Amino acid sequence: MSLESVRQFFRDHAPDLSVIVTEASSATVALAAEAHGVEPDQIAKTICLRIGEDVVLVVAAGTKRLDNRKFKDRFGVKPRMLDAEAVVEATSHPVGGVCPFGLPAPLKIYCDISLKTWPEVVPAAGATNAAVRIAPDRLASLIDAEWADLCQ
Repeated sequence: MSLESVRQFFRDHAPDLSVIVTEASSATVALAAEAHGVEPDQIAKTICLRIGEDVVLVVAAGTKRLDNRKFKDRFGVKPRMLDAEAVVEATSHPVGGVCPFGLPAPLKIYCDISLKTWPEVVPAAGATNAAVRIAPDRLASLIDAEWADLCQ
């Protein structure tokens, strides 16, 4: 269902973009970069976090890590990662296929400025072997994300 919700999202909001399903797994940044022939930082990983009672998503370049100080300065708390079960509950997507598309309910989404390095990034698309190629600014626009400096 997760992959289908992402496909429906693109049919509704960006019919010119296609979900790419590969034979190879793209469940990790390294595997995704290999499967799509891109640099690891072109993989736009989606991190599911809790801020107080709210769940938020941060989309960042593949090898970048959240910077606890930047995060705390921005939100007043340290980032708390969700466990796999909570990620699926919040996004409907399995770990390794988590993305900001086709969510069951709206979540606040932040795109880290690390994505702006590339003319095209490759976020997952709801399955561990699915992705989409998209310009960072279009990605942020489609998901109504706010740009932020949250990574090291």
